[in-house]
Amino acid sequence: MKTICLYFEIHQIIHLKRYRFFDIGTDHYYYNDFANEQSITRIAANSYMPALETLLQMIKENHGYFKVAFSLSGVGIEQLEVHAPQVLEKLQELNSTGCVEFLAEPYSHGLSSLANEESFKADVNKQVAIIKEYFGQTPAVLRNSSLIYSDDIGGLAAQMGFKGMLTEGAKHVLGWKSPHYVYHCALAPDLKLLLRDINLSDDISLRFNNTTWSGYPLFADRYIDEIAALPEKENIINIFMELSALGISQPLSSHILDFFRALPEFARKRNISFSTPSEIFAKEESIDVLDVPDTLSWIDEERDVSPWLGNPMQREAFNKLYSVADRVRIANDPRINQDWDYLQASNNFRFMTTKPSNVGLDRGIYSSPFDAFTNYMNILGDFINRVDDLYPEEIDNEQLEGMLTTIKNQGDEIEAKDTEITRLHAQIEKTQTALDDMRKKYEKEAEKVAEISQKKTGKTTEKKKLAVKTPILGKGDEKKEDKKGNEGKKPSSPVSTDPGK
Repeated sequence: MKTICLYFEIHQIIHLKRYRFFDIGTDHYYYNDFANEQSITRIAANSYMPALETLLQMIKENHGYFKVAFSLSGVGIEQLEVHAPQVLEKLQELNSTGCVEFLAEPYSHGLSSLANEESFKADVNKQVAIIKEYFGQTPAVLRNSSLIYSDDIGGLAAQMGFKGMLTEGAKHVLGWKSPHYVYHCALAPDLKLLLRDINLSDDISLRFNNTTWSGYPLFADRYIDEIAALPEKENIINIFMELSALGISQPLSSHILDFFRALPEFARKRNISFSTPSEIFAKEESIDVLDVPDTLSWIDEERDVSPWLGNPMQREAFNKLYSVADRVRIANDPRINQDWDYLQASNNFRFMTTKPSNVGLDRGIYSSPFDAFTNYMNILGDFINRVDDLYPEEIDNEQLEGMLTTIKNQGDEIEAKDTEITRLHAQIEKTQTALDDMRKKYEKEAEKVAEISQKKTGKTTEKKKLAVKTPILGKGDEKKEDKKGNEGKKPSSPVSTDPGK
């Protein structure tokens, strides 16, 4: 049975402001807040909200049959939190249906996987944490920035505990193979791979509204028929794109959302299901290894990393940025970390590209690749100075890590002692409370004893009073009493006992 794996990426570009050489050392804020707010507000209104609402209705109308996957970059989530929190609320509503899977990706949407393993791990783990915070899911599948993948990156993902990755079904990698199967990493056989179907994905994300395209107009029934016509054993159809394709790349006036809403109906008729990446990995076995010695991506015809690292300017900026990667990671300063995330974003390097592209590129404030390079390097110069001010360059990374480890250990020791002090304070308070309770109990018992004693004393006093009023007489006392009683009486005549008288 054929199944469609539908996945959308959500990322928001962080626009840098115009930053000149003379700003270095005096201005440490690098961002164009107005452009950021304007951009995300427009995309949220014209793409994210209507698209997410349509997907939610599709899930509800199909009672668990329709399923979808998303990934969100961390910097994208930060922008949504500030300028479009309703998008996150709608995603949480989608999550509550149980028909949505959230994937892992680098927090910065950067290129750390090409430069520094530890930075890449930290980048991904940071995004995993925020996904769990918002949606209660711990991602088990990784999607690297722009689907960048190689054997080495796959091996690293497997070490991090992921069970699968998404990447591009590039022709120069697949050769005669089809993207409609599950494959596995050459260096980590347990890591399964899903490959994007380039044609079926780009028919929607790039060509849907192109009136000169031979497939225009594209209808849902014809699209599903094309999937159903694939060879019998090619059962996994991976359709991956940016969510902004629905409403921005392909405007709402093209009826792109109506097209999507009709897909489940026609898919059900052709006995085609929808699945999330984890569901596919759980049910399907890998049919073969996928060898990718050189890095690939989903950008441009070459499907490589040349859009970001294709010219000397881009490589200079890239190498300069990641020259301080270890120091930034070791230092772990909150403000430095935030700027580090934003400066890593891949679009900063994409603006410097000099190669032609079949995908439109909006350079924003930059008039040319050279303008983008100059502005970025000015900002990067100030950023590196700030890193060096925190920890002088004379201290090498090993020494710095040793110092910070010592500081951390001392901090942990102080924290442990504070915890012990808190525990002892609590014990003292508990003991004092117990003593107070005992004192109160003792006082109550003393009051009872005093009350009983007082009652006994009262009865004894009463008896004494009665004893004084009616004394108890002895034999001697009776004689005395009789004598006293006869003293006032006259003696009577003696009675004769003589019978003759």
